[in-house]
Amino acid sequence: MNLVEELRWRGMVHDMMPGTEELLAKEMVTAYVGFDPTSDSLHIGHLVSIMLLKHLQKAGHKPIALIGGATGMIGDPSGKSEERNLLDESTLRHNQECIRKQMARFLDFESAADNKAEMVNNYDWMKDFSFLEFIRDVGKLITVNYMMAKDSVKKRLETGLSFTEFSYQLVQGYDFLYLYQHKNCKLQMGGSDQWGNIVTGTELIRRKTGGEAFALTCPLITKSDGGKFGKTEQGNVWLDTEKTSPYAFYQFWLNASDQDAEKYIKIFTLLSPQDIDQLIL
Repeated sequence: MNLVEELRWRGMVHDMMPGTEELLAKEMVTAYVGFDPTSDSLHIGHLVSIMLLKHLQKAGHKPIALIGGATGMIGDPSGKSEERNLLDESTLRHNQECIRKQMARFLDFESAADNKAEMVNNYDWMKDFSFLEFIRDVGKLITVNYMMAKDSVKKRLETGLSFTEFSYQLVQGYDFLYLYQHKNCKLQMGGSDQWGNIVTGTELIRRKTGGEAFALTCPLITKSDGGKFGKTEQGNVWLDTEKTSPYAFYQFWLNASDQDAEKYIKIFTLLSPQDIDQLIL
């Protein structure tokens, strides 16, 4: 199986832009996923995106983990019913360093391989970007009509949406443009709720450079009973032992229903289809 075929088999493809599979078959592709730095630990909900990058690197492509130091100061309205609290730079930098250590358990950041992983922080290229420069160089490329058509914006208009959050898709879109120009990054991946933001990035790239970029999203994982994946009565299941004990972490997986376990084993392991089929029998 090629990369896309394997991701499909594992239930990890929700939407994919035409041409993505052909691109991945043709060359070593640099792709990125963004991670929210509003906590000093990732939780198991992030593992889906981490596994996307893991499979990408395993297939010979180059993963970039983007820490949203700048976007974390704004707050993504996607899937949110209200505006989040904004964090200061020192807190975001601390969270970034903690996340880097956790990510290193899954991705190869250190080898001499051409496809070794990189970690970047969008604060590094956004911090010196003035408001006037941004609306001149980026804002003029995307119409308000285009931005208003996004589901993440439509849903929040009912409860109220600040200009800060409304501009989020432009900031995330610029990340893709920056990585395309400076890292030859042609693919962005993420959860299905990020599709609108990712496509805005591909549109910015097309309008600014005339180039072509691609998008792939995975489904948001839910439990068979309709409950939110990764949530317990005590809250999120974290990857930090200070936040979630090894015992509680183990119990979360142990208590999964048979139906969920069949889904989880495909998404959260690197076992072969043959081995998984044997376990599921």
